[in-house]
Amino acid sequence: MNEPFTIRQFHPNDIKDVVSINQRCLPENYPDQFFMGLFYHAPKAFYVAEYEGEIIGYIMCRIERGISGFGRMPVKKGHIVSVAVLQSMRHKGIGTALINAGMEGMKEYGASEFFLEVRKTNEDAIGVYENLGYSVRRVLRGYYRDGEDAYLMIKKGNGEIEEGVVDE
Repeated sequence: MNEPFTIRQFHPNDIKDVVSINQRCLPENYPDQFFMGLFYHAPKAFYVAEYEGEIIGYIMCRIERGISGFGRMPVKKGHIVSVAVLQSMRHKGIGTALINAGMEGMKEYGASEFFLEVRKTNEDAIGVYENLGYSVRRVLRGYYRDGEDAYLMIKKGNGEIEEGVVDE
């Protein structure tokens, strides 16, 4: 890639491009209203990646309240709901940049830890998440509509990596 990509906050005018990327890249597809609901819930945690004026990826997140994955205290958790980068633009650091932007955005809402679900067979994504300090907390059996299992992966907001047993 000769020119750098850029990461910027999602704007409602981006919806058609984001939905198109979701449909082209992921088996889990969402209606426009789902994306827009997440945008209105946490606009500072919804980003797109651009290259040469075209949107090539996105991340959308939400803030949830619950018991910490690292203890018993109630916390605000940042949930990475969906992240995707066009196939032709992968392995260039775009996904990592989107995830970092999304986590920074979620911190603005007070998130002190982060989590996501990822297909057990998506080794590329799992590697990216592990490089960013996420660890597998447990297996979610039959999580996806097609019956595939997911890993629930978590990360402390302070960057510490949680070591521990995976609940199968």
